[in-house]
Amino acid sequence: MNAAVTLSASTGLVQLPLEFPLASGLVLEGAMLGFEENGPPDAPAVVVLGGISAGRHVAGWWDAFVGPGRALDTRELRVLGVDFLGGIGASSGPESSGLGASFPPVGADDQARAIACLLDHLGIGKLHAFVGSSYGGQVALAFAANHGERLERAVVIAAAHATHPLARAWRHVQRGILDLGVAAGCEAEAVALARALAMTTYRTSEELLERFGENGEALEGWLAARGREFAGRFDAASYRVLSQAIDLSRVEPERIEVPTTLVAFRGDRLVPLELVRELRRRLAGPAALHEIDSRYGHDGFLKEVAALSGILRGALEVSP
Repeated sequence: MNAAVTLSASTGLVQLPLEFPLASGLVLEGAMLGFEENGPPDAPAVVVLGGISAGRHVAGWWDAFVGPGRALDTRELRVLGVDFLGGIGASSGPESSGLGASFPPVGADDQARAIACLLDHLGIGKLHAFVGSSYGGQVALAFAANHGERLERAVVIAAAHATHPLARAWRHVQRGILDLGVAAGCEAEAVALARALAMTTYRTSEELLERFGENGEALEGWLAARGREFAGRFDAASYRVLSQAIDLSRVEPERIEVPTTLVAFRGDRLVPLELVRELRRRLAGPAALHEIDSRYGHDGFLKEVAALSGILRGALEVSP
């Protein structure tokens, strides 16, 4: 369903070990990891990951935060982004591998191990920071737990060490929509509908009420448009793999000793504040938690530019 991948000059491909072991006990054979880097090659390196729809082009999906003079200043930092294994883009996924629905499940531990392979390829012994939002935050936690010796600090936004049952229930329904759509020969429509449902969980009820009020047609049109846009990029199998990856990801906070900055949004229904507070209490290393009021709920990691920029600058400050 998604278009052929075009690699820019700043994009690279890394061959992962021929038989790449997965946390599930299965093996992914001949996998590739697509990445993009921006900034001086000798600058402190920072990996930046977002939600399941984000990709290697960090200066695109997080353009308000990445670039010259911004919170992640590409004049001073070497910013690395990747395409998730199991998704779309340059990394191996259901469509690019030809495995389709047979593509094995991947979790945050697997993504973190693939990124460690990327660092080996680039000759980066230790990251200045790992910044992760949403699913990318789960991967950041997994990297901090499993590869802490290669990390100076972690910044985790709108993510926690475990999945909340209500969030898991919503994603289960979305995957059911995908399965029904594929079985009925309506894959694109199913992807669009599942994504539309997901959009209702990313935002707060207050924001939707303020934005649409009683204008049901406007709300329905917005949801349909977001679904169609997503379906133009994602196939059902990739959406299913990454949706399940969120629910498979678990990290024991007690294993994380690197300094960690946490950001939680009040009103985030996918990653409730209390879950992030629990993460903060259980972390073994130094940790700071910033709680932000946001009408955008979970999508605050995309929308709250002023508040997040200040936090990022403080957390990522490079010593002279």
